[in-house]
Amino acid sequence: MLIKTSCQPLFEGVLKSPMGKNEWWKNDWNHFHRQTKSSIHFPENSTGKMSSPPKSTTIPNVVKEEVIASGKWLKLEKTTYVDPVGNTRTWETTKRTTRQANAADGVGIIALLKRTLHKDCVVMVKQFRPPIGCCTLEFPAGLIDEGESAEIAALRELKEETGYKGEVVGVTPVTCLDPGLSNCTTQIVMVNINGDDLENTNPTQQLGDGEFVEVLLLPLDEFQREIDDLMKKEKIVVDSKVYIYGMGMSQAFFKPNELRVLKQ
Repeated sequence: MLIKTSCQPLFEGVLKSPMGKNEWWKNDWNHFHRQTKSSIHFPENSTGKMSSPPKSTTIPNVVKEEVIASGKWLKLEKTTYVDPVGNTRTWETTKRTTRQANAADGVGIIALLKRTLHKDCVVMVKQFRPPIGCCTLEFPAGLIDEGESAEIAALRELKEETGYKGEVVGVTPVTCLDPGLSNCTTQIVMVNINGDDLENTNPTQQLGDGEFVEVLLLPLDEFQREIDDLMKKEKIVVDSKVYIYGMGMSQAFFKPNELRVLKQ
């Protein structure tokens, strides 16, 4: 099993910069805002005032769904629906063929590896994804099998993809993934892993045929910086859920006394 781990902060130049330990991303965002706000234009009507969308006159609803094409894992449908002002429209929708009754399609697992005298690390997986055409960085994840709860599916997938055995500490409600494209749903399951447990000191993956998964351990308190460093070194696409989680961790570990004093 190949595991890459880093428990030392990267971007030493950033850490030593006058901006402070957790200010680098703020600078990038402010730069982005300055560069883009001048090119943002809002529609106006003939009087020069901001235009308003038509008022809703009905409750949007799906009228019918017609299968256009179907494969082993996915199907493409033409969805006919009524919009908020009463117009009938169509939408191309992808759906999984594997959804179980009254369940989300799958689970994503945020697993924290906790070990004595080590930083807490987030267990991540790197794998080649044909639709993207390159490797991606993701949370461990998988489909919910028949008869499984989200919790059971999460522990099974974690063991298969990473070799680690964990304990569920939280589960989200059912959430959507890409609602403009698909009806696919997921539940995020939070798992703690006792890294001092003998079973977790030398974890062994249980991958299926055609699965090639590399496990990476990223320190929780340097999570986003580790991701950005990886993106600079390799051709890799980061799952949006992962990057948003990283931004949240940057805020969680932000220290107010490191904020630069702004001139009034």
